[in-house]
Amino acid sequence: MNTNTTYSPTASTKTKALVMNALFIALTLVATMFINVKLPIMSNGGLIHLGNVPLFIAALVYGKKTGAIAGAFGMGLFDLISGWGAWAPFTFIIVGAMGFVAGLIAEKVPGKRALVFSLAVVVALIIKIVGYYFAEVILYGNWIQPLGSIPGNFLQVTLAGIIVVPLIGRLQKQAGQK
Repeated sequence: MNTNTTYSPTASTKTKALVMNALFIALTLVATMFINVKLPIMSNGGLIHLGNVPLFIAALVYGKKTGAIAGAFGMGLFDLISGWGAWAPFTFIIVGAMGFVAGLIAEKVPGKRALVFSLAVVVALIIKIVGYYFAEVILYGNWIQPLGSIPGNFLQVTLAGIIVVPLIGRLQKQAGQK
């Protein structure tokens, strides 16, 4: 047995971050894949899912990096696995940005926490609507058709915000963040 081994807090911190990132990627993927409803809106349809719930928990409790990783990889993998590969690069960027910005707001904006978390969700909602609108313009070559996805995107993120915002304070305490 090697008795010269020393404890490294950096290694422990990196391991914890790796585990949390992997956990939230998996949770985001599973919630997107298995807790969803397809909407019959216009020809491109839409998908309402609860993948934004673990994404927001990751971002608001563990910060911008974990939020970005959970969103980009979790939902990007969903697109690849579900046969929507053309969407994967857009999802990676858009949902990664949602997680990053929501986490950044939660980290940097002082004030009443529920208000800050709500602001983070609203900004993520704007990123989602604008990002997917332009993604659909690129994929479909049409400026009107993407308007049909806005209600589904709005409902999806709003529902996740309604679920997550009241819970974040408790989840932060459980995670030792507050």
